[in-house]
Amino acid sequence: MPNTCEVVIPSLKIHIVGGGAIGLLHAGLLARAGQEVTVWTRTDKQAERLQAEGVRLETLDGVVRDIAVDSHSLSSLQAGPIGKEHSAAWIILTVKQSHIDESLLHRLRRLSSGTAAILCLQNGIGHMEKLAAALPDALLYAGVTSVGARRLDDARHVRHTGDGRLWFGAYSEDKKDDYLQNLLLKILKTAGFRAGLSNEMKDMIYQKLLINAVINPLTAIYDTTNGELPQHPTRLRLMRSLYEETSAILSADGMKPGGDGWQLVMQVCAATAANVSSMLSDVRAGRQTEIDWINGGVAGLAGRLGIASPLNDAVTALVKQLH
Repeated sequence: MPNTCEVVIPSLKIHIVGGGAIGLLHAGLLARAGQEVTVWTRTDKQAERLQAEGVRLETLDGVVRDIAVDSHSLSSLQAGPIGKEHSAAWIILTVKQSHIDESLLHRLRRLSSGTAAILCLQNGIGHMEKLAAALPDALLYAGVTSVGARRLDDARHVRHTGDGRLWFGAYSEDKKDDYLQNLLLKILKTAGFRAGLSNEMKDMIYQKLLINAVINPLTAIYDTTNGELPQHPTRLRLMRSLYEETSAILSADGMKPGGDGWQLVMQVCAATAANVSSMLSDVRAGRQTEIDWINGGVAGLAGRLGIASPLNDAVTALVKQLH
């Protein structure tokens, strides 16, 4: 006998802006769960591959599957009104902070025209303020994810490398849609994400920033994996000093005590021992890093609070020399 109480999750149009590892993972899992997904990429070449062949999703248990998605390059968004085919309920922004420039903001204005809400999954700080200023009428949601993903080619193959949590919440309490946010939560859970809603996103962003501000720059400077970083006593002392400085700055701006934060940093190093941090990956590939929005963001915050930040200043300068 059929279960007449079964909840039916509707199919929504969801735009994924960014074709990196996190963008492709969300696209693949959401499309696999029956959502209408469009991936917006920086290059025509990647968009053409995704349109023709779909996302190649490699799940945590090693199963590989090709999943059809719609895809276009951001440059194809020309002037003029957005047609119905490009209207969406949600936009999930997965690009790096360095790519949030005026060109991208212009295209986001066009994609979000109407009632689309925007979920932002960036590392570091400063992006939400920038987006709020550029998109004053948009429903903006801040997100923090610890889900692991790795892109295995230049276009469409993504491996889900680690389970994690995805938390999101409205950036501004007077600009949110309870129906849309609860619907996205159900959709994310149906797609396999361990997702949750929070009204303390600033604190969650700061807790993740604290970990990133210790691990990312030092792995880039020392050219070492996450697990190797604390194995040398000199590096371990520097990690601890950078942690203490960063924690003091973020706490001064309202970060709540979250248990033993230093122990959490060490646990992340152990749990991701074989991982190459995103910052080290960028340095090795000759790409711009996100240092300006991680340690540079911490240093900027310290300046506004009247607090010294010598270690964050130093690692920011050192990583920039590696660009």
